[in-house]
Amino acid sequence: MVAPAIDSDTGGEPASDSQTYRRAVRDLRDGYAQRELWLSLGWQDIKQRYRRSVIGPFWITIATGVQAVAMGLLYSVLLDIDLRSFLPHVTVGLIIWNLISASILEGADVFIANEGLIKQLPSALSVHVYRLVWRQVLLLAHNLLIYLIMLAVFRPELHWTIITAVPAFFLIVVNMVWVALLFGIVATRYRDLAPILGSLVTLLFFMTPIVWTTANLQTMGGEAAQRARLVEINPLFHYLDILRAPLIGEDQQAYHWYIVLGCTAAGIALTMVAMRTFRARVPYWV
Repeated sequence: MVAPAIDSDTGGEPASDSQTYRRAVRDLRDGYAQRELWLSLGWQDIKQRYRRSVIGPFWITIATGVQAVAMGLLYSVLLDIDLRSFLPHVTVGLIIWNLISASILEGADVFIANEGLIKQLPSALSVHVYRLVWRQVLLLAHNLLIYLIMLAVFRPELHWTIITAVPAFFLIVVNMVWVALLFGIVATRYRDLAPILGSLVTLLFFMTPIVWTTANLQTMGGEAAQRARLVEINPLFHYLDILRAPLIGEDQQAYHWYIVLGCTAAGIALTMVAMRTFRARVPYWV
């Protein structure tokens, strides 16, 4: 008779093989190995969303561009900021924000939305998260057209630090994966989480310097300058800054990277605990 496996993750007690860190890591690895599946599904999502449309997914580019111009014009007048420097700040900030917010909002719904595939298709759970992230990267690629137009029109002074946008982008993608996994698992079990996140993301949009700048508040002095420091407690500000600053030629401070790396490590650790404990239950919860 074979004795039950002893898992060191549970303090030496017999554990189900489905509730081990080994199986959680295997799910992530197996999901990535099925990239032909999620690459195809993500691309089909884009095509299906804009089926029979003349310009297809570039509608999202037009919508983002119009929103950026409208907000840039409005808030440059309200805050008395030079439009030439402010509009690139708003435009790139809005493009990156759409990427980050989608990973939170759609991530919370990722397993519920794929209920049929989860129950019928024998694949790793992470496949659906990779599909979501890939779809958002494709939408980002379309929105980069707005960035190129902005460069041609406003000609911001870029520096060699623009190369840091590459590792910043990949770091954000890694965070999108764990955010979608973590929120997806929790929101599948507790369905109230999704609308709560929707309200929270809306609030964070106005608390993040996208349509305003911390520099402008600091120049006002007094209470305005003190309130500008409160933005530091918003982690999304730091994620936004490590990618936006090099893309528009602004100076970048190292502490933003330290905070993002710390949040990434903490988020991955928390996600692995959730994957280890609840991954096998998700097909029953959906």
